[in-house]
Amino acid sequence: MMLPAFAQSLDSQVLGQARVPASHANVHKGPTSAQEVLVLVPRGTVLPIIDRRGEWVQVRLSPELRQTGMVLRWYENEDSGWMHDSTVEIIESP
Repeated sequence: MMLPAFAQSLDSQVLGQARVPASHANVHKGPTSAQEVLVLVPRGTVLPIIDRRGEWVQVRLSPELRQTGMVLRWYENEDSGWMHDSTVEIIESP
C-alpha cells in the first residue's frame, strides 16, 4: 500500500519545534486548509516538527493532546498533523 505524499514516519528527525502563541491553533490532516481539522492545540503547546511543505509544517502529535487539546476528528489514531506556519512560532533545533 502506498502512503499519501504527506505521510511521514515517526522515526523522522525532528527539524525544530512549533509553539502555539494564540489561544488555539488548528492541526490539519494534510498540508492544506481544505484538509480536515484533527485537533485544536491550546496556547503554549510545543510540538516537534518532522517535515515542512512550503508554508506548512508537519508536527508529531502526542497522546496527551487528547486531554489538553480540543479534539475535533482525531479518531483514526493519527500520530502527526499539519499546521500553517502563520499559526505557530518556529523554534529551530540546536
